[in-house]
Amino acid sequence: MITSLQRGDGSTYLTIERNLLDNWVHARWHGRQTLGTVMDGGLTHLEMLRQKPCAKLLNDHRSLVGAFTEANDWIQQVWTPLIIGAGLRYIGQVVSPDVFGQFSMEDLQQRIGDQLQIHMFQELEAAEDWLRAQN
Repeated sequence: MITSLQRGDGSTYLTIERNLLDNWVHARWHGRQTLGTVMDGGLTHLEMLRQKPCAKLLNDHRSLVGAFTEANDWIQQVWTPLIIGAGLRYIGQVVSPDVFGQFSMEDLQQRIGDQLQIHMFQELEAAEDWLRAQN
């Protein structure tokens, strides 16, 4: 099952899919993100994990554009404790080709990397391989 979240203009900013074969959630972020879209997407992921726990997230930023650093405080202070409580342990992070998106993710990794295992990858396949190796 795929969940898609849209902006007011109808464009999709996030698709989230549970990969049953590999036992992870695949989140694909699209375009520019705001604090609101990050919060909505994060809470949607949290609800998925509360319904059926899953320790792995494949967080895909290949289509993300721009920075999202304004959301990092919320991710660190609110989302991270909640998502850990719901069972998340590993994040395979495919970084954005956009330098501002990369900077935002590096900032976030410094903030929460001591609480979750986050590994950054340039390629989707490398992130998938790493997640498969986590038990």
